Amino acid sequence: MNGATAATMDAMTDSPRHQTVRPKRIAVVSSSRADYGHIYWPMREMLDHPALEPALLVTGAHLSPEFGLTVREIERDGLPIVERIECLLSADTDGAMGRTLGLATIQFTDALERQRPDLLLLVADRYEMLAPALAALTLRIPIAHIEGGELSTGAIDQQVRNALTMLSHVHLVTTERARQRLLRMGEESERIHRIGAGSLDHLRRSERLDRAALEAKLKRPLRGPVVVVGLHSVTMERETTVEVNAVLEALRDLEATIVFCFPNADAGGRTIIDRAAAFCREHPDAALFTNLDPVTYWSLLARAELMVGNSSSGVMESTSLELPAVNIGKRQHGRERGENVIDAPAEQGAIRRAIQRGLDPAFRESVAGVVSAYGDGHAAERLAGILARLTIDQSLLEKQGIPDPAPSPRSPRFRPART
Repeated sequence: MNGATAATMDAMTDSPRHQTVRPKRIAVVSSSRADYGHIYWPMREMLDHPALEPALLVTGAHLSPEFGLTVREIERDGLPIVERIECLLSADTDGAMGRTLGLATIQFTDALERQRPDLLLLVADRYEMLAPALAALTLRIPIAHIEGGELSTGAIDQQVRNALTMLSHVHLVTTERARQRLLRMGEESERIHRIGAGSLDHLRRSERLDRAALEAKLKRPLRGPVVVVGLHSVTMERETTVEVNAVLEALRDLEATIVFCFPNADAGGRTIIDRAAAFCREHPDAALFTNLDPVTYWSLLARAELMVGNSSSGVMESTSLELPAVNIGKRQHGRERGENVIDAPAEQGAIRRAIQRGLDPAFRESVAGVVSAYGDGHAAERLAGILARLTIDQSLLEKQGIPDPAPSPRSPRFRPART
């Protein structure tokens, strides 16, 4: 029997040397629509990869009727949910955020202890993502983190994102600047992979709704210019709803179809919801939507003339559609943006002027062909390939961190105080 034949025969036996390597089990956490649009296509790509076995842990707003019970959308999409972790307290305070985080940490520890995945995959910068990260740390489960290295210094998201970077072992970044930032933070270069933003895969791979289907889904006609509003709490401010009044006053006399999207489940979110709902009661061409699935959302952006608010979507995703966007206040301060984004302080007059500029056809013409820094819609396949090739062993867990600086020859030598 020649060597090739012997190898073939060995591969058909139960010999330990030739047992089939099992797929890597990847636990993926999703807490709300804010991250679901980013992990939908990566989940699909991993499900199709023979070396990967993704399993979804659903938590937060996904399980809340107040926020649309969006777990049903995941069920309709057929993604495999292995754990449902209810932890979101129904209170509009910063204290509730802290207690939600504490409850989530306990429950994620139980869930990950049951599942024992090979790797935990987390997205972005939502505060509740700290809970599975801390649980994985104690259980020695390596963490891969998407969207580390970005800046948004006007929200606690910035500190959360950096904390997740420090807790993670593999970094899947969206832009070259983000990669460079992680290097300066002391992360090892071989652990950092630029893949782009997973949300942009919808633009390339999802079939968007035509105008008639979109109007039927929204249950309303889209008359005149369409303006999409995404406004969230400013969680670094003591008054987290500081921007909402200026935005609503700037929109008050605008002749347009205005579509408000629900804010995130953060302190002050209910106040924004209540004020947006009151605005819609006074304006028949305005509507507030609890949840828009990714395909409907992208279809709406593709039909819109303008986006307004302080959402990361207005900075990260609008550029790929060459959509003018008015970015308000400092929540997204520091995040990379295209020439289609108009920055305005949270002042009524400044916002109104920015809206008028964004709706000017000449401005839209001027940003035609703008290139997004956040990738080309191929993030999912890059992510799956990286995780499939990843060696998961003890060395992956043992991060080297920032090396000690060389001592300066002019620095005085430390001398202990005399006693």
